[in-house]
Amino acid sequence: MRAEYDKKADAIYVYLSNKPYAHGKDLDAERRIDYDADNNPRGIELLCVSHGVIVDDLPHASEVERLLGDWNIRVYA
Repeated sequence: MRAEYDKKADAIYVYLSNKPYAHGKDLDAERRIDYDADNNPRGIELLCVSHGVIVDDLPHASEVERLLGDWNIRVYA
């Protein structure tokens, strides 16, 4: 698992796998899960992260929370 943080865009993309993108699902206006062809989560897009991120319903929530902590981003469970 790795992540890319774009401070200017106030967004983070968390890569869960290297499999190609097949489709995505918006959880809300700031969170989106991308899936591979086998319907497994392959990435998580998080927007407006400077305001904090809700992680409780994200895949691999504890690992995502740890990654966000590396950038001192507030996490809500």
